[in-house]
Amino acid sequence: MTTIRHTVRARGATAGLLMVLGGLAAAAAAAAPSIYERALAAPGRSAEDKARDARDQPAALYAFAGFRRGMRIADIFGGGGYHSELLSYVVGSAGHVLLVNNPPYARYAAKEQAARFKAGRLPQIERRVVESNDLKLGQATLDAALIVMAYHDLYWEDKDSFPRIDAGQFLEQIHAAVKPGGRLLVVDHAAAPGSGSAPAQTLHRIDEQFAIRDLESHGFRLEKTWDGLRNPADDHGKPVFDAAIRGRTDRFVHLYRRR
Repeated sequence: MTTIRHTVRARGATAGLLMVLGGLAAAAAAAAPSIYERALAAPGRSAEDKARDARDQPAALYAFAGFRRGMRIADIFGGGGYHSELLSYVVGSAGHVLLVNNPPYARYAAKEQAARFKAGRLPQIERRVVESNDLKLGQATLDAALIVMAYHDLYWEDKDSFPRIDAGQFLEQIHAAVKPGGRLLVVDHAAAPGSGSAPAQTLHRIDEQFAIRDLESHGFRLEKTWDGLRNPADDHGKPVFDAAIRGRTDRFVHLYRRR
């Protein structure tokens, strides 16, 4: 009987210890920063980028999109490369990030890129400057693509600096490049409902429902939306560069799947 009691007690103690250790492991896992949080904490990031994090919430955005290690992602019209840098930390050495600009975007972002990539920083990011009608993305080469605050520019033009883009052909190139089932993340400044693409020319905004119809007509399916960048105080009537709303616009966030 004594032996049996000792055995039962020992087993109970072992079980209790395992429960405690399991609880500690679970707590440690919960406390461990995500790959997205680690990206934000990467050394060498600029003060300007860190300030922008609070506005753009990239960790939550990438978690929503399901970006992960090993992915090949194109940051289309990514300008100075804010998202490209962060995503290079997310996808890691097994992944690949492609920063794609057309000549007007490249000129606009030249100063920011010079600072970001100075002294050979971020050699893992492939940078391309291409014409909008030939993005050189290939066929089924990408796990994902993102267009952040630039989709509306497919419907904007300036005769002196930004030739009109054939939006349909542009989106067809992205569709061809993203693998079947792959992701397309679109973030943009919301315009008044029912206004279509016209506000792109005057306000640098675009109607959310127009965007859905447009992208779904080019082989993508809206999978889900995220309200993390919404601002109900934005009346959608001001240009996005107006000091009263700049940096605080109501932004829609869509995740599409390539059909």
